[in-house]
Amino acid sequence: MLEVSDDMEQILNDWPGKSSDTPGGPAHPAVYHMLDIAAVAEVLLESEAFSGDLRDAVVLFVALHDLGKIGAKFRAMIQTGAPQGAYRHWQVTEALLDHHRDKLFDRLGGDPDAHFQLYAATAGHHGRPPSANTEDLVDIAFDAGGKARSDSGAVIDAFFELWPRASLGGLSAHDAVALSWWVPGLVTAADWIGSNTQWFPACAPGPDPSAYLGLARKKARRAVAEAGLECPSLATEPLFDFPKPRPMQLACSEIAMPEGPMLAVIEDETGAGKTEAALMLAQRMMAAGKGRGLYIALPTMATADAMFGRAAEAIGRLYNGAPSLTLAHGRSGLSKAFADLVGRDASGSGGPACALWLADNRRRALLADVGVGTVDQALLGVLPTKFSTLRLYGLSSKILIIDEVHETGDPYMTEEVVRLLQAHRMAGGSAILLTATLPLALRARLMSTYGGVESDPAFPALSIAGGTARRDFPQETGPRGPVQIQRMSSAGETVAYLAEAARMGAACVWVRNAVDDAIAGAEALRAAGVEADLLHARFALIDRKRLEEEALERFGKNRADRPGRVLVATQVVESSLDLDFDVMVSDLAPVAALVQRAGRLWRHMDRRPAKTRPVAAPVLHVLAPDPEKVDSPHWLSQVLEGGAWTYNAAVQWRSAKAIFEAGEIRAPSGLRALIEAGEADCPVPEPIEAAESERRGAGFAQANHARQNLVSLEDGFRAAAAGAADTDYPTRLGQPQRILLLVRWQDGALAPWAEDASLGALPLSEVQASERRLAALDLPDQTDSAIAALSADWPDWKHNSVTICPVAQDGTICEGLRYDKDAGLLFF
Repeated sequence: MLEVSDDMEQILNDWPGKSSDTPGGPAHPAVYHMLDIAAVAEVLLESEAFSGDLRDAVVLFVALHDLGKIGAKFRAMIQTGAPQGAYRHWQVTEALLDHHRDKLFDRLGGDPDAHFQLYAATAGHHGRPPSANTEDLVDIAFDAGGKARSDSGAVIDAFFELWPRASLGGLSAHDAVALSWWVPGLVTAADWIGSNTQWFPACAPGPDPSAYLGLARKKARRAVAEAGLECPSLATEPLFDFPKPRPMQLACSEIAMPEGPMLAVIEDETGAGKTEAALMLAQRMMAAGKGRGLYIALPTMATADAMFGRAAEAIGRLYNGAPSLTLAHGRSGLSKAFADLVGRDASGSGGPACALWLADNRRRALLADVGVGTVDQALLGVLPTKFSTLRLYGLSSKILIIDEVHETGDPYMTEEVVRLLQAHRMAGGSAILLTATLPLALRARLMSTYGGVESDPAFPALSIAGGTARRDFPQETGPRGPVQIQRMSSAGETVAYLAEAARMGAACVWVRNAVDDAIAGAEALRAAGVEADLLHARFALIDRKRLEEEALERFGKNRADRPGRVLVATQVVESSLDLDFDVMVSDLAPVAALVQRAGRLWRHMDRRPAKTRPVAAPVLHVLAPDPEKVDSPHWLSQVLEGGAWTYNAAVQWRSAKAIFEAGEIRAPSGLRALIEAGEADCPVPEPIEAAESERRGAGFAQANHARQNLVSLEDGFRAAAAGAADTDYPTRLGQPQRILLLVRWQDGALAPWAEDASLGALPLSEVQASERRLAALDLPDQTDSAIAALSADWPDWKHNSVTICPVAQDGTICEGLRYDKDAGLLFF
């Protein structure tokens, strides 16, 4: 071990970086902590496509991330708990780097603007960029003190010797802007690992920086592996052993791929094996060096849960070893499938697992080799939220697969997805979009983010932005045949039809646009002597999970052939559950939604061929008024009740006109024309012109709202990022919802509604409802002693967003509101 110089010995002793991890033990010197983080970053960077000089420069900046801990105010905070003042140590880091900019520029070269971008990116590892005005940086460095300025310069000189090849000579200001969105995430990930005393215990001053770095490098490799971030090598065997791949799957295994980042769009009908096709293409993309992992983004938590269970086995076959796999959404802790992976030792058996470190914090989920979750978790990366750059860093090494991308087609979410794809491409990432009902205009907008121009209306289609395309797909309709479309004119007619079909043994569904209408529909069917089940979003999670399991048993792939029942449901059945109905009625909805719903009609023909079905052919009955007789602005209310207000009346009229004129859903050959007809910008009848104006105005407002919220990538991290709470910048717009925590009296105290505590009784007892409707009710007093006792340790944000609601034995919560485990939350 080299003898440490007197100056460095003094620096190690004068400036602590971390408190002791044992009572009476030594503090961890700031220099050692910075080297811990640099050693972790070196391991994380091993798979990144940086040149040696630039890679070492990035590691050098990572090492300097806590240069601001060399200062009297931070030392006082460590030793006495005194506040650091107006600027915390990480903000002082930027000021000290700026103070030493001549030293850094002389050694590293490069563009001065690139240096400025990287100083802020290095310092901004606490979830947001430094907030000081740039003209104040001199004063902040001066306020740190002369000794801190001198010693921080000595540390920079010492670190230069550790990474002598470091250079920014080939980095343009433009590329530095892109790097500024990536570096903070890298530093954050490395800092969170390197600050873990289980892997990096405090070390008394002693070894010189070079010797200590050698020790830290040994610890770093173990730490990265135990954190779940050591990505195994890729397997070369085919992902699936299909005896006869479907046409889209075959195309994805053959299509030529361009050099560099790429975007693929897979368009095919529901049930055509798009997910497997995307995974096959993703495997080829990973083998070509376009990514080391996957993030599969779904439109809802329910679809993410379903995909997690479905894809886990295939994900294990992507690698030689055990990849880390996370479920990324706000309710991931309630997934038993995910809970079973957390902490699992897969070293012997293989298959995916999830390290405890990854599962401990929801923001770490995108760092795993493979993540399955909501698209919202990715979209938060392009909003000015805290640790947004950690999300972008985690995604950058992934093939981003956005399933059902048409579900993000409203003006607000479209802008978000466009910005996300731009950010992903900027970071060198590639993406795959999956859809059955994407309009051509939206496809063109999304493909343009990767330089693609595509207007060919052929369907199915596999399109590579700026590259080749496949259009040579069979047009023959599958064994189900075309789905006929027939209009129903009243709820009474619908009840009578479904009652008759159920008596014939059919598995029936009535998809309603509004929860209250679903409840009313189920009650009407039961009054007619029909066994009717109910499924919607206004159930406590424990009850919704139970009802989903019952729905899968009664109406799923493995159901009885003649159940003779009706499921009345809202949009929750469109995609998250693998259901197979003989008979379907749907409230009028936009064309894309109707096509999705029809995908659950005569779904598993291999299990139940046409001759075994209780009805002669698949028919989508649509409950709707006549689109040729629009005589009132309330045209929809003539047939639909609350569901008349779920979608814009002009959108609904275009949908009705398109589907009833088509008379059928013929997949795949007729899907493109049907989708485009529903999007046609044709004049609407005079009584609903106001609705059309409202639609246009709302669309412009939503798009502008998104553009105001989204980060401006070209401005760089310092100027455009922020540290706002996730809730301050929504990933989607809609009517505000409030969470009700349902509780019951048990042994003289309040207990969660959910009795199963294995996955968390409190979150399983939550239900959401319209904040506007709840505001009109006299909800339980939250200062009541029993309620206050239950929420005593809650943080402020939870008090502000969750209302505890005791449920009486008869279901009453308050006047006008009650709860029933089989009907859900009822307003009356």
